[in-house]
Amino acid sequence: MSFIAARVTRRTTAILAVPLLAAGAWGVHRIHAQAPASESLAHVRSEFRLSVHAPMNVAAPLFGADAERGWGGEDWKPKFLYPQPAKDIEGAVFSVGHGQHDSTWVATAMDFPGGHVQYVSVINGVMVTWIDIRLKPRDVSNTAVTVVYERTALQVAANETVRALGPHDEGNGKDWEASINDYLSAQTKARR
Repeated sequence: MSFIAARVTRRTTAILAVPLLAAGAWGVHRIHAQAPASESLAHVRSEFRLSVHAPMNVAAPLFGADAERGWGGEDWKPKFLYPQPAKDIEGAVFSVGHGQHDSTWVATAMDFPGGHVQYVSVINGVMVTWIDIRLKPRDVSNTAVTVVYERTALQVAANETVRALGPHDEGNGKDWEASINDYLSAQTKARR
């Protein structure tokens, strides 16, 4: 990756991220990449699934940027611009540092009861990322989650990075699933 540092963490994945997975609860479904053209801007789409070992009313809020601090790893440090204090609501605006770049995020959907969370993120002059998260109860104590990333380069110099991130995003399922379920398990143990 030439344009953005290759250092990727669990949530930085939402901007920069994830590996190819086998079939399963978090299996890869598809990636679409625009055919390279000398002056065309790259666009990639990737999708993955995971299973959260909690009912949907517990699982859905974990995909809010503020709540994600609990499972997103030490590098997931969103700085909320709105609202203050930080709160996971539709319309929330925050920034996240990625090496020498900062991304600006907007929560475009935050419907926890309906199982829909969505973000648009911009790294100025580099790329726009759209992340759509859909949750459905699998049973009374498990939630199925589908995550779609779409990334678009904002300049030709970012095409290589955008194309590399498509396959990388696919692998987030296994990592997110382990991180979220480990977090939930630790929370349950702490309450005992």
